[in-house]
Formats: sequence, structure tokens, C-alpha cells
Amino acid sequence: MTAPGTGVRIAPMGPRHAGQVLAIYQLGIDEGNATFEPTAPTWEAFDTAKLPDHRLVALDGGRVLGWAAVVPVSDRCAYAGVVEHSVYVHPDARGRGVGLALLTALLASTDAAGIWTVQSGIFPENTASLALHQRAGFRVVGTRARIGRHRGAWRDVVLVERRSPVVNEV
Repeated sequence: MTAPGTGVRIAPMGPRHAGQVLAIYQLGIDEGNATFEPTAPTWEAFDTAKLPDHRLVALDGGRVLGWAAVVPVSDRCAYAGVVEHSVYVHPDARGRGVGLALLTALLASTDAAGIWTVQSGIFPENTASLALHQRAGFRVVGTRARIGRHRGAWRDVVLVERRSPVVNEV
């Protein structure tokens, strides 16, 4: 699927994208406002953690410009329709609509699968990500103050969520 206005193609993520996906993940980690993780995982750990039906890449030819994926928030059956997502865009591809294209496609995928809540935690300093999520229909639930230490300092995390408009809540 070609994302309107971006010139990029959104496609399922596979092992052939592993090197580029993990490199983009590491670039986000290195910038300091994307995650508490200190380093990108191995492909095997990444592949095991992410739900296989909800992993996407944004491609320009053979180059991965960004990726999006989800993990379940719990193995308890009550939370079967709740996932936490990540979306990362290569620094050189930012400001082109790649993040919104990925997030829009990811939400279409989760909606179709009956997932009723997609959530994420975002550092408040990551204003671009907060703006992206607002454009994609997420709402701020609240701020988890001093939730974890990162690079020697306490960090807050803004919890955002999006309820599916097509999945009926029981």
C-alpha cells in the first residue's frame, strides 16, 4: 500500500528488514527521548516480542524509513484486545508523514483484528511523537511521574491511548 502524500510504501515487516529496523530503533534510543531501553534488542528477541500480524515498515524502494509494531500488554484474557505500540522513523525521513502513515496503517490492522485499545508511553520531551499521536486520534490519559530512571535521571512518561471506533466493547 502506498501512503498518500508520502511517496512511501507501507508493507509487512519481515526478517529481511531486520538490520534496518534495528538500526532505526538504535538511532531513536541514541537520541535519548524514545525509550528506557539502553540498546536495540537482537532480531530474535524483537521478533519474539512483537505480534506478527501487526508489524509494518515504511519503504522507499528497498530502504526502510520507519517501522511500527505492537506487543500485548498482558497475557490475562481480560486484556486480549489491548496492545502497546511503538513507531520509529529514521531521522532523515522525519517531517514527511512517514510516522502518520505507519500509525494509520497499524491502527487499521489492529481495528481489523478486533483490538480495542492501542496505547503507548511517551517521554513528555518527545513533542513530535505526542503531536503525531494526537493527529492519529490518541488521547492523553495522564502522566506517570518519575516512573523510571533513564541515563541517571528520573523520567516522566505520558500515557496515550486510542480506542477503536469500530470494535464494540463488551
